[in-house]
Amino acid sequence: MSDKKNIETTLISAGRKPRYTQGAVNSVVQRASSLVFSSVAEKKKATAGRAKGELFYGRRGTLTHFALQDAMTELEGGAGCVLYPCGAAAVANAILAFVSAGDHILVSGSVYEPTQDFCSTILKKLAVETTFFPAQSGEEIAQWLRPETRVVFLESPSSITMEVQDIPTLIATVRRIAPQAVIILDNTWAAGILFNALEAGVDISIQAGTKYLVGHSDAMIGTAVANARCVEQLRENSYLMGQMVDADTAYVAARGLRTLSVRLRQHEAASIEIATWLSQRDEVFRVNHPALPQSPGHQFWKRDFSGSSGLFSFILKEKLSPSALAHYLDHFTHFSMAYSWGGFESLILASQPEEIAAIRPVGELDFTGTLIRLHIGLEHPQDLIADLARGFARLKDLA
Repeated sequence: MSDKKNIETTLISAGRKPRYTQGAVNSVVQRASSLVFSSVAEKKKATAGRAKGELFYGRRGTLTHFALQDAMTELEGGAGCVLYPCGAAAVANAILAFVSAGDHILVSGSVYEPTQDFCSTILKKLAVETTFFPAQSGEEIAQWLRPETRVVFLESPSSITMEVQDIPTLIATVRRIAPQAVIILDNTWAAGILFNALEAGVDISIQAGTKYLVGHSDAMIGTAVANARCVEQLRENSYLMGQMVDADTAYVAARGLRTLSVRLRQHEAASIEIATWLSQRDEVFRVNHPALPQSPGHQFWKRDFSGSSGLFSFILKEKLSPSALAHYLDHFTHFSMAYSWGGFESLILASQPEEIAAIRPVGELDFTGTLIRLHIGLEHPQDLIADLARGFARLKDLA
């Protein structure tokens, strides 16, 4: 019989060494800037092991941070984990750790907008060139790879439009053409457990732990789990950039892990039920939910992912006027308008096609209607369906 634990069991046990819990169920909350040494020998020991879990200085972490880092490393099968104050910081610092002036990076053209902005502004000022490539590329990614390509950045599913990428083919092509490149994946939608990024060959798996890891919309944190090839450079460069998280946030994120699998199951079941209902509405052009066959890249999701989360989008057949869109969005009962996602509450945001086109540096959109992005929370799905039905009725009243 295999000794390998199922993910549900790992989520409960990871990062709960006696050193971290000290007799409690959860890890202790150790808030500290200075860590006191009782002898010169102890100080030398801490200095030598400062990157390997020895208490050294608050910016290197306390027992609370080490517990979360150990848990994330075990969950994603890496060699180590670095913590950041938010997901955007994880993205920026993971890229910065591996580039210098004159280098080139290759980025999926439908990544999170702040990731694009970082590449187009900060990296440009540092003389690092970015090429964006179509998210649905496979082996043709080879045409954009160069000898000076140092990072390939992926995000699957894509932000807003939810295309799932052919990650194995992309990785195999990069390894063959540009073995020097570090492959980074924004793995937030999968919460790090629905897609095993490092096992697939990714070097660094990033999450905005603000979303599903925390799960309650009350803390911000980013995580980056790296393989042995990249972990030391990532950790030391991030340390020099002053990247850190407070102990209370690290504790909240670690606590969120314990219920992650049960929350994701509910998010998945409800989102598929609602997405299926939406796909049957006359007002809807397409539902972009990776678990639905009509969603771009569904075949890759079916092959590579073990499930889905609660975030997806749908496209209306028509583009709503500003007044119609406001009338639609302003009167939901259970859906709130807010940025972010991954909490227990359901959220709704809208984007017009020209707004999406403005943040798609490559490729053309295949739709002209208003896009609605939903995060399906933990409410009863029938209540959410009723809320969406009332939204469609409001639009019909305007017709």
